[in-house]
Amino acid sequence: MTAPGEVVQWRDKGFWQPDGTLDAAAYRGRSLFDGGFTWPAMVLRESALAHNVATLATFAAAHGLLFAPHGKTTMAPALYRRQLVAGAWGLTVATANQLVIARRAGIERVLVANEILDRTALAWVAADLDADPSAEVWCYVDSPEGVAAVSAAAEGARRGIGVLLDVGYPGGRTGCRDDATAFAVAQDAARAPGVRLEGVSGYEGGLTSVSEVTAHLARLRELTIALHDRGLLPDDPIVSAGGSAWFDVVGQEWASGWPDGLTPRKVLRSGAYVSHDDGVYTRKTPYAERLVDGRLDAAIEVWAQVISPGDPGRVIVGMGKRDAPYDEGMPVPLRVRRAATGTTEPLAGCVVEKLDDHHGYLVGDAGLVPGDLVCFGISHPCTAFDKWALMPVLDDEDRVVDVVRTYF
Repeated sequence: MTAPGEVVQWRDKGFWQPDGTLDAAAYRGRSLFDGGFTWPAMVLRESALAHNVATLATFAAAHGLLFAPHGKTTMAPALYRRQLVAGAWGLTVATANQLVIARRAGIERVLVANEILDRTALAWVAADLDADPSAEVWCYVDSPEGVAAVSAAAEGARRGIGVLLDVGYPGGRTGCRDDATAFAVAQDAARAPGVRLEGVSGYEGGLTSVSEVTAHLARLRELTIALHDRGLLPDDPIVSAGGSAWFDVVGQEWASGWPDGLTPRKVLRSGAYVSHDDGVYTRKTPYAERLVDGRLDAAIEVWAQVISPGDPGRVIVGMGKRDAPYDEGMPVPLRVRRAATGTTEPLAGCVVEKLDDHHGYLVGDAGLVPGDLVCFGISHPCTAFDKWALMPVLDDEDRVVDVVRTYF
């Protein structure tokens, strides 16, 4: 997975390389505990990554879905390549900067699941598409202003820019709130010079029940059919949805209901699945309730040292808000490696009470002493990867098998 020529630098948090650089390949086979790392350190588990990538690839194929996993979760081209090798159709991103990173990483098919109205960025997209005939890029539109921005930026471009009609719901995020607006924006896009209307998309992650998600997905299907009937969409339009909480409903709802003559490219965009977590997504994943076959495994761990005995029943660990996410729940204590013996054992009955910038307050009676190493799971991977520029990938014996760099 490591990019050729990747090096570990003195500035890479978690790695101990204070005097210069070292080829990342030199870390392969080393133990997490042999002195090449300092604490805290965020690591990825190879067995969990491999399992998760295979699980969603199999799910998408079994349900007739094209898979464009959301790259914003990891911003790690090494993991993108792994997802593509496993059968992903393309990649999803959220911003123009993320699109540049995906394209520079060699990703040919990229869906920008967002509006772009920055004409500088849009002009770059148009030029990039003209320069690379194999590239395919789409962004969203949900307003006349959005269509006009794309059209102005694509003026004079040979290929123009592909767009998807973004369909939302009241109280949601982006997207046309009602059908009248959706039809009007679609007509604008279909007529605008330099704009290619190629499908419909939406985001269901803010909805809270199967019935709400099903209704939203049905609306996306019916709008796609209606726009095709009006001659505004091709016979193989893209129709896209699917975060990491409701992908099973996407597979079920879009399995049928499409008329003859319409062969939609049904694109699933789940992203957090690749690392999963020990917190919010253990509750949100369809494998927690609705999908009885299969599972996802947590691949992210943060190892931190007990640095102070603190108060009775509470120790202080060297892990804080700069190191682990806390927006969707505190880190989850999993295991302890005892400094006195070098042995690792499960850690039960402890919780993280709060985090400061570089300190964590760990409550519980587990006999922890300064120098012990605590392994934490995390909650919400989308705010974990951005805290680390470089991460070792470990086998189940805690030895490095690869190194992954992020590009935030």
